[in-house]
Amino acid sequence: MAVLDPFRELEALRREVDRAFSEVGLGPLGRPGRRAFLPGRAARQYPLANLHDDGTNFYVEALAPGVDPATLEVTAVGNSLTIAGEKPGLTGVAPERVHRSERAAGRFVRTVDLPAAVDAGQVTAHYQQGLLLLTLPRSEAARPRRIDVATE
Repeated sequence: MAVLDPFRELEALRREVDRAFSEVGLGPLGRPGRRAFLPGRAARQYPLANLHDDGTNFYVEALAPGVDPATLEVTAVGNSLTIAGEKPGLTGVAPERVHRSERAAGRFVRTVDLPAAVDAGQVTAHYQQGLLLLTLPRSEAARPRRIDVATE
């Protein structure tokens, strides 16, 4: 006959809850956990982006302060957008002189799935005041078309 051990059951439940929280970037008991910039899950979440459309174009505003625009690479294929670049860290400071380093640094790559295919040859990108602004025209095949209905 199996003996029920409530403390073992509670410990198993606590481990399962901690595992679930860690999968969404939270530490034990739902507190924000330490998120590394590179490598790992957080690297794919940078830069933070907004995406909206007007029926003809998709517009992406990606938050990328401190990134040298010359290091940014934007690639659009089908309905996939990839933004890559590098965010510099502290330079010219000896590691033993650093008392706090909270700003993320390193190479990043983020791929965003778009709701429809885009015309990669017509994509435009501008960087201003820490924002990467992209305009991605929908491909002709992906644009909604009005179809007239004939009557007899």
